[in-house]
Amino acid sequence: MSHVQKRGARWQARYRGPDGRERSRRFDRKVDAERWLDLNGADIARGRWVDPRLGQTMLREWSEKWAATTAANRPSTRERDARYLRTHILPAFGDRSLSSVTHLEVRGWVAELSTRKAPATVRLASQMLAKIMGAAVDAGVLANNPCDRVPLPRIEREEMRFLTPEEVERFARAVAPRYRALVLVGAYGGLRIGEMAALRRGRVDILRGRVDIAETCVEVSGHLIFNQPKTRAGRRSVSLPRSVASVLGDHLAHFTEANPNALVFTAPEGGPLRPASWRRRYWHPAVIEAGLNPLRPHDLRHTAVALWIASGANPLEVSRRAGHTSTSFTQDRYGHLFPEADAALAERLESLLSAPVRERGTEGVKLALPSSQGS
Repeated sequence: MSHVQKRGARWQARYRGPDGRERSRRFDRKVDAERWLDLNGADIARGRWVDPRLGQTMLREWSEKWAATTAANRPSTRERDARYLRTHILPAFGDRSLSSVTHLEVRGWVAELSTRKAPATVRLASQMLAKIMGAAVDAGVLANNPCDRVPLPRIEREEMRFLTPEEVERFARAVAPRYRALVLVGAYGGLRIGEMAALRRGRVDILRGRVDIAETCVEVSGHLIFNQPKTRAGRRSVSLPRSVASVLGDHLAHFTEANPNALVFTAPEGGPLRPASWRRRYWHPAVIEAGLNPLRPHDLRHTAVALWIASGANPLEVSRRAGHTSTSFTQDRYGHLFPEADAALAERLESLLSAPVRERGTEGVKLALPSSQGS
């Protein structure tokens, strides 16, 4: 039951919710009061009605409840989410009730954030807000997600940096001797820096020239965390050129403990390699000395993929060696490095077409296509 009554100079709309409680609200115009009743009546009829009191929860409070339900995420992901929440979301919406945040306000927030942050940052922050609000919708706290259909900035892929074999060798000679093997394994094996920091002696087979990637290391809030790769494809075996395997063998003999569980690449003082401090102390000085600035550790991985492709590897081989989840990702990221693939295919097709021509002279070409059955 619902009705609208005149109360002084304003109009009061009242209705009874599915929980049996009566709700009311006052409006300056009768038409607005009637529209409010119609909207709530439609939600009740569709089973989408939400108790408006639940939406009064502060976003800061709700985000804490939401974060507690994401405990299955990796520590590095949780740290990133906490940083984005603290830096971008809570300053804008933390002291607002969930139901007060509108679609237009979210659009404005995204637009403003885009003026001072990179597109990738804006997308991650807005997607996190959408997850927080989506959880409120799923829990019956909100009727709609104000983040739905908010346009996000497009991420333009940056030009990837690839080194030539000569540049790889120059850089390997510039870096500290105990990390020469690390540079070569990264540039020819395609391992990520976290995978090399977690590589153990028992997973290296010098005779076969292979390394098994089964673990990764990340630094979270000053603590090193060893974990399995994010995806099943990330757990893989990669073969190395004989010369690189030889350098790695020398490294094991001089810098690694004779223990299958010992880490292959360690800090100079011993113990696990901390990628952040290692980059500052050893990577950047070597980059400058080799004249390769700017260069990131991840660029060694890009270099490896480029060298594989230049050596004739197809997308499936590249995908498996790199630990990509699919060949479509490989094509999307490195497809421009396969410029000769279409030309080679055209040449093979031409050979198929030209063979009948040579046999029949100038009568033309007739292709035998599979006949359809049951059409």
